Amino acid sequence: MQNFKVKRAKAFSAELEVPGDKSISHRSVMLASLTNGSCEITGFLPSEDCLATVGAMRALGVKIEVLEENDYGPVRLLVHGTGGQFSKPEQPIDCGNSGTTMRLLSGILATQDFETQLIGDDSLSKRPMGRIIDPLTLMGATLQGTGEKQTAPLSITGSNELQAIDYQMPVASAQVKSTILLAGMSAQGETVVHESAPTRDHTERMLNYLKVETLRDGDAVSICSGQAAEARNLLVPGDISSAAFWMVAVAATPGAVLRIKNVGLNSTRTGVLNILERMGASITVVVDDSGAEPCGTVEIHGGNLNATEIGGSEIPNVIDEIPILAVAAALAKGRTVIKDAGELRVKESDRLSAVADGLRSMGVPVQEFEEGMEIEGGAALHGAEIDSQGDHRIAMAFAIAGLFADGETLVTDVDCVNTSYPGFDKELRQVMEG
Repeated sequence: MQNFKVKRAKAFSAELEVPGDKSISHRSVMLASLTNGSCEITGFLPSEDCLATVGAMRALGVKIEVLEENDYGPVRLLVHGTGGQFSKPEQPIDCGNSGTTMRLLSGILATQDFETQLIGDDSLSKRPMGRIIDPLTLMGATLQGTGEKQTAPLSITGSNELQAIDYQMPVASAQVKSTILLAGMSAQGETVVHESAPTRDHTERMLNYLKVETLRDGDAVSICSGQAAEARNLLVPGDISSAAFWMVAVAATPGAVLRIKNVGLNSTRTGVLNILERMGASITVVVDDSGAEPCGTVEIHGGNLNATEIGGSEIPNVIDEIPILAVAAALAKGRTVIKDAGELRVKESDRLSAVADGLRSMGVPVQEFEEGMEIEGGAALHGAEIDSQGDHRIAMAFAIAGLFADGETLVTDVDCVNTSYPGFDKELRQVMEG
C-alpha cells in the first residue's frame, strides 16, 4: 500500500496536460463497440477504471487493439464495433471499482438476449444499483441486485424486445441517464429521460457524433430506436476533474500561474471554473468547439480566495470536484457552505464525512450536515495523517491540502489514485521539489 508524504510547497508556475477524461474514455470504448465499423480512440485514459471497461467489452466479444502506450498503459486504441450484437461472456464481468462501467454496461446488456453477471470490488459492491435496475426493468429487462440496496453482484437478463419509457429520474445522474439512453437505442419507440437538474451530456454528444440522434427539450432528453451508430474516430480531451486539483493549488497561491492545455471544456463540466472565479480566482479560457467535445486551454493566476456557497443545480456539474473545492474553501477567507450534495455519501467513500474529518484533522473548523457542510476558511493548516478510505478523489484532494500545511501530511492508501489519474504522484513530487 502506497502513501503520499506531502510538505508545504512554494508558489510555482507550470504548463501541463492532464490525462484523458475518465467519463469520455469509458463512453468512447462502449459506444465504439456499438458501431458498424472500426473506431480509433486517441487520448484514452489508461486508468484502472477505464481498463475495466476495455476488459468488459472484450469479454463480450469486441476486438480492441492497442495502438500506442505510455508509461501507464494504452492511450490509443482501435475498437472494432459489432453493430450492437455481443457474445455471452464465459464468466462474470469484473467492473473493478468502476461504477460507470457497471451502470452504463447494464444499459447495453439490457438489449442482449442472454444473461450476464456483473461483479466489482468491495467498494463498488456497496454502491446503489437500484437507480438503474428500476428503469431497465420497466423497459423489459430482468435485473437482480443483492440485498435491500440492490448492490453488486448484479445479474442481468436482457431482451431484444425492450419497450421505450418516459422516465423521471429521482436523482440527477449522468450515469443513470446514459444507461437508459443506451438501452433506448434498441427499445421499441421513443425513450425519454427527464432530469431534475442538468447533468453531463457526454453520452448524448458522442451518440450524435456517431450519427445516433438524441433530442433535448427542456429538462428532457430523448432517443428513438432503429438508429445505427456509424464508426468514426474519437478524440478524448484531458479530464477537467483531474485538472481541478492543480487549479485549486494555483488559485489559492498568490504569484502562481498555471496553463493547462487540451483539457475538456464541456459546459456540463466547467462548474469548477465558475466556482473558482466566484471565489476570486483569475481564469482565462480559450475553447475549441470543432470536435465532438469542446476542449482548449485554461490559464489561472493565483491570489487570495473568498468563501462562497455551492449548491442547487450546480451540484451535478461539480459532483466530482466537491472534495477539492472543499480544500479551496479551507484556504479561502470566510465561511463556505456546500449543500444539496448528499449524492457524495454513496461514492467510492462517504465523501462528505471523509472530507469533513480530514479537514478537521488539519485544523479547519467544519460543521457537517446530511446534505453538505460549512467550512470556516482562513485557519492555519497543519500536517496530519489522512486515511483516503481507498477513494482516489479524497487522496488527491488532501495531497493538495498538504501543500498548504505546516509540517508533513501523510495521505495513506493512495493506490486508488490510479483509478483516475496515473502519474499524479510524479507531478505532486515535482511541485514539492519546486
